[in-house]
Amino acid sequence: MAQVYFKMKTALFDYSLPKNLIANSPISPRDHSKLMVIDRKNETIAHKHFYDLVDLLDKNDVLVLNNTKVFPARFFGKKETGGKLEILLNKSVDDFTWEALTKPGIKVGVKVLFSGFSAEVIKRDTEIHYLKFNLNKNDLLTKLTEVGITPLPPYINPQENENILRKEYQTVYAKSEGSVAAPTAGFHFTKDLIKKLKKKGVTFEYVTLHVGLGTFAPVKTTNLEDHKMHSEEFTVSKETIKRLKQAKENNKRIISVGTTSTRVLETLAHNDFKNTGSTNIFIYPGYKFKFIDGLITNFHLPKSTLLALVYTLGGINLMKKAYKEAILKNYRFYSFGDSSIIL
Repeated sequence: MAQVYFKMKTALFDYSLPKNLIANSPISPRDHSKLMVIDRKNETIAHKHFYDLVDLLDKNDVLVLNNTKVFPARFFGKKETGGKLEILLNKSVDDFTWEALTKPGIKVGVKVLFSGFSAEVIKRDTEIHYLKFNLNKNDLLTKLTEVGITPLPPYINPQENENILRKEYQTVYAKSEGSVAAPTAGFHFTKDLIKKLKKKGVTFEYVTLHVGLGTFAPVKTTNLEDHKMHSEEFTVSKETIKRLKQAKENNKRIISVGTTSTRVLETLAHNDFKNTGSTNIFIYPGYKFKFIDGLITNFHLPKSTLLALVYTLGGINLMKKAYKEAILKNYRFYSFGDSSIIL
């Protein structure tokens, strides 16, 4: 599904960020984070808090959220010969086989021992190792709740212990286990805020896209369009699709919460609304959005596909201005950082 729109240099999506603006923990309460309101029509920027969504959204608006759940995908083991290994799972290939990163890398045929289970490297594709475990997917996920560690992004220096991190690095509505990275735009929602928005008449709809390690991958190519987009699995209930299509036909605003929800919705619009599959849709300037009308999202890494997506929706000049203003006003950046809404 990768498409070419405009030819442009990756350097266009670079900016300099002071390290002290990278958030290492979330604001408490979650909905007290800052919210930058970016108005595309009037090309204006306003500064609010996330709890102000109750006043910013209309009663007929539809919020679409990704209800994937992060699992403790990082864990440690050793080779039969005794060498220690760190494993970071990416996604399941079948009921027993997973894509994974290992540190250090290991050869095909090597058996790895863990606490109460084991795996063998059956294939290797550059950095990606394919590990076949002696536990099926459900049993492995259960075991990882005991021995696994939350797979935080590399730019976060955790301030809390593992039990607290498992709650912090998760949305309050997370349901379907399978992600190694959280859909962080949803961090700002509290159960109380969701109740208030529903009381106003805002509709909540959920999709599931399991976020993989590719979400952290920087664009290393000189030309943006040469970047190879990662693929991720998604599913949406047929009932949800029916309601979303009806909302669109009734001219209700569809506001996606996060870039992952956006990629699912735009993929659906391109693929005759098939409710399950994989997507490698690459959204960057020149792309014409087919389904969403707005986006709630955090502030993203330089030279990232996520930044390219928000530049596409908000417009390059307005978003460059927004990011400069966010830095000047000490917004907190990245996964645990502050939020924005592009309307």
